[in-house]
Amino acid sequence: MSKMIFVNLPVNDIAAATRFYEAIGCTQNPQFSDDNASSMMWSDGITFQLLHRDYFATFIAKPVADAKASCEVLIALSCDTRETVDQLVQAGEGAGGNAGVRAPMDLGFMYNRAVEDPDGHVLELAWMDPSGMPEG
Repeated sequence: MSKMIFVNLPVNDIAAATRFYEAIGCTQNPQFSDDNASSMMWSDGITFQLLHRDYFATFIAKPVADAKASCEVLIALSCDTRETVDQLVQAGEGAGGNAGVRAPMDLGFMYNRAVEDPDGHVLELAWMDPSGMPEG
């Protein structure tokens, strides 16, 4: 079996969060989705498990962080082109996200923009051309 990553995120509104992740290119896996969770596949190896906050809390003994008030993680996702980065940020914003997190980062060989999902989780969408990286 190939290695996979499941990013579990607490969300307030399953339907709103699902719309956002569909807008940035994820597809829902109905086999692992219900009223408490939405399983959103970014790729064959990366899945976002959007868990209602109350349900998320059943898996841990610590308080559930409020991603709008503090940052618990930055999730970086690779894109095939610079244009895809811009398209996904715009699509995310159109689906209830916030594209005003910070200014785009353009280093020539790497282009990166950030967008918050409706619950405040920050996604960094990045394109990189390793052949253009400076030496050292």
